[in-house]
Amino acid sequence: MKKSLSHRPLLLAIAMSAGLSVAHAQGSAADGIAKYREMLQDGNPAELFEMKGEELWKQKRGPKNASLEQCDLGKGPGVLKGAFTELPRFFKDTGKVMDLETRLIHCMVTLQGFNEADLYKAAPTIGKGDGANLVAITTYVATQSKGMRFNLSQSHEKEKVMYEVGKRAFFARGGPHDFSCASCHGVDGGRIRLQDLPNLTKNPGDGVGFAAWPAYRVSNAQMWTMQKRLNDCYRQQRFPEPKFGSDVTIALGVYMGVNAQGAESIVPAIKR
Repeated sequence: MKKSLSHRPLLLAIAMSAGLSVAHAQGSAADGIAKYREMLQDGNPAELFEMKGEELWKQKRGPKNASLEQCDLGKGPGVLKGAFTELPRFFKDTGKVMDLETRLIHCMVTLQGFNEADLYKAAPTIGKGDGANLVAITTYVATQSKGMRFNLSQSHEKEKVMYEVGKRAFFARGGPHDFSCASCHGVDGGRIRLQDLPNLTKNPGDGVGFAAWPAYRVSNAQMWTMQKRLNDCYRQQRFPEPKFGSDVTIALGVYMGVNAQGAESIVPAIKR
């Protein structure tokens, strides 16, 4: 017994040393990822998507041969500055709460004459055709609010309902692994594969979480919008992937956006 007790200080020291080594390794890895992103930011490929989006915004297209320059994103026809940081929001002309992507599709239908069903079918295919065009336009519009702070409205009853629906969806557990959005993003200090996981139940800080998308994904050389990010989260939870623009994705956007009140948008961001 005495011999066993005599080893306790040594074992404790080894355990503490190992713990510090792991913490240091994780901290070093996180710092390295941050520096990597900072280096890439100067030549962020998202700028190419932004440029393409600006061309498409101003280009006359569709059966009506019109541009999107009169699209009303909530602040009046053609007003882009500050629109992204107030979305999703309620729109009186549709009677619905819409995010940026679904609102852009609405404008492409009403102003340019595109077929709504065709656009929604193409939207998930972000690398080609109308899906790629929507990603580019979304990136361009969102970038016009870079540096501004999120300020989503909760004045309309439907906006309040969507917030509560989004909150329920965020914490709803299910699937083969009994996961929810909160499993990864419901606590402080979360991490997966040395990747920091922001707590999205509150304001996670400037340029984090909701305030960082659309973003360029270095790992697959793609530009991802919030709709794509949410869809992939459901895939990782082994849930059935939601349809593009479905109520649950809009509601989650409202929930996270309201929680990000005051956070600064850094769009277009760059991710691993």
